[in-house]
Amino acid sequence: MPPLMRLLRGLHNIPADFDGCVATIGNFDGVHLGHQRIIESLKKTGVTHSKPSLVIIFEPQPKEFFASENMPTRLTSFREKCADLAELGVDYLLCLPFNNSLRSMTANEFIARILVQALQVKHLIVGDDFRFGCDRRGDFAALQAAGDVYGFAVEDTPTQEIEGKRVSSTRIREELAAGRLAIAASLLGHRYRMQGRVIYGRQLGRTLDTPTANVRINRAHNALPLTGVFAVAVRHHETGEEYLGVANVGVKPTVTGQPEPSLEVHLFGFDGDVYGDHLTVEFMHKIRDEKKFSGLDELRAAIDADKQAARAYFAAHADSFRFI
Repeated sequence: MPPLMRLLRGLHNIPADFDGCVATIGNFDGVHLGHQRIIESLKKTGVTHSKPSLVIIFEPQPKEFFASENMPTRLTSFREKCADLAELGVDYLLCLPFNNSLRSMTANEFIARILVQALQVKHLIVGDDFRFGCDRRGDFAALQAAGDVYGFAVEDTPTQEIEGKRVSSTRIREELAAGRLAIAASLLGHRYRMQGRVIYGRQLGRTLDTPTANVRINRAHNALPLTGVFAVAVRHHETGEEYLGVANVGVKPTVTGQPEPSLEVHLFGFDGDVYGDHLTVEFMHKIRDEKKFSGLDELRAAIDADKQAARAYFAAHADSFRFI
């Protein structure tokens, strides 16, 4: 995470000399174009008020707290979200623990205790569908009324649309699940990506003539927004080097069949040690769905075909890449 953004875990970590801010509130899952529009507006407002920008998020996300089943799949891990917001130039990220105490807080209590007393908010920007407080009774009108009392302004950010359809985390999940990576990228403002540290795996890839980097991916409840085999672009954080390759995302049903998901990446033209290093994997093109094969021989043949398909994709789009 770039050092310019300061992460505050809980109200007790707000600096003693904190002197107000302009703020926004939300899940910011995926930090898509709609979120980016809010952040850009927030930064401009901060300049006008000579106050830092602050984003309020929750862990776990409210829907995860309330839903025991069918919880929404996260587009980004907490670390990835922090990195994306820092890259956009946010000054402070306040992460509030979403627990029984917070969920039972009324809308008026949330405004008075958090927005006014703790943060001294001067200007608040929220999405047009924002709801908060116990039983989600707080809305934009409640914030406006409170702003008149406490002396802060409230701005509503209209929904952003692309080709007449709303940009949302839910829609991006749907596009990724269907393998429509180009549409998801148009909503995100960049290709969908995952970040993680390379950890030791079973090293089965070496026996199949395809050594892979096992990237640790942190997703709530082991749920993934996409699975399958993909042509990918990879950036090595420590060296800044970039590679093209092929990746498998899922549970590797042929060799393990375990519910814990994994991201394994084979880098074309690389023969080195990346254990402990961090990689960013961008998903360029879906080759096929994940499949259980009859044995290692059939798996090896499929992996060879996947590598050929990825190379063919990159060759056909050579003008778009620096590496082939």
